[in-house]
Amino acid sequence: MLISTSIIASSQNKTDNSFGLVYKNAISENVLGKVNIQLVNYNLNGIKIAANVYTPANYDPSKSYPAIVVAHPNGGVKEQVAGLYAQRLAESGYITIVADASYQGASGGEPRNVDKPAYRIEDIRGMADYITQYAGVNAEKLGLLGVCGGGGYSLAAAQTDKRFKAVATLSMFNSGLVRRNGFKDSQLSTIQERLKQASDARAQEAAGGEVLYTANAKTTDEQADKMPFDLYREGHYYYNRTHAHPNSTFRYTTSSLLDLIAFDVATNMGLINQPLLMMAGSKADTYYMTEDAFSKATGTNDKELFVIDGATHIQTYYVPDYVNQAMNKLKEFFGNYL
Repeated sequence: MLISTSIIASSQNKTDNSFGLVYKNAISENVLGKVNIQLVNYNLNGIKIAANVYTPANYDPSKSYPAIVVAHPNGGVKEQVAGLYAQRLAESGYITIVADASYQGASGGEPRNVDKPAYRIEDIRGMADYITQYAGVNAEKLGLLGVCGGGGYSLAAAQTDKRFKAVATLSMFNSGLVRRNGFKDSQLSTIQERLKQASDARAQEAAGGEVLYTANAKTTDEQADKMPFDLYREGHYYYNRTHAHPNSTFRYTTSSLLDLIAFDVATNMGLINQPLLMMAGSKADTYYMTEDAFSKATGTNDKELFVIDGATHIQTYYVPDYVNQAMNKLKEFFGNYL
């Protein structure tokens, strides 16, 4: 079902937010006694990472707070949906952190827009490194929330990093599965061809040639309206129109496919022994990814699949009713386990 552009446009937030935030009801200034945001930087494996830390109302660094790491979608940045959920969680009493992935957004790293799973997983660990040293954070009460591609990478991080005591995903996107097989297995016949292109791209980079990119073309509204999948059609309007941010882009280096195609978050889901919450819209065309990963999470005794009735993948990013449903479940989940 097509979502009208008028509905999407109604969620648009002012883009002149002093912190660059583009989601609705974003913090525009730090006010004493309310949720505040701190723009921070730290080094991760020689790369300067740009992150936002949200602190609860009346934050007191001498007190002890649970904390949550939030991982953003593929192509997204910290100022969009990940920032929205980080702010809402801070309103519920958590110290939260959301960072731009290395090589992406406002974080450093060259060439730009490298998108390798190992890097994205390390980014999540790096956020944990930073926030567990933040004043007032109780490192024994650390949670993890991943959205879209960040959800897949969060699952992968939690498989081995047991600092995360509870793990949640929203509209999880299994990046490796899709880069390998295509969305809903639409590119099975071209795997070897795409691997050859990625190999050639890496060879060209190694020789000092131009860095090649995939998904680098600009999409018009007319082209988006003809797309067969809600994810890409609605994603165009979210990322390019209503919640556009100059640091956000769909493109990634073609050579990244060498790593992406060999990755699948579902491979080691049995290693997750922490409490697990996976949330997805009932109308999300990505639902099959959440369902598959959830079914393979055999190592935990505490897991729940929460379906947001009526929501598509992208609508869980901004539609107030769906965001509220997700937030109510997150508050219940993290409240029980952190």
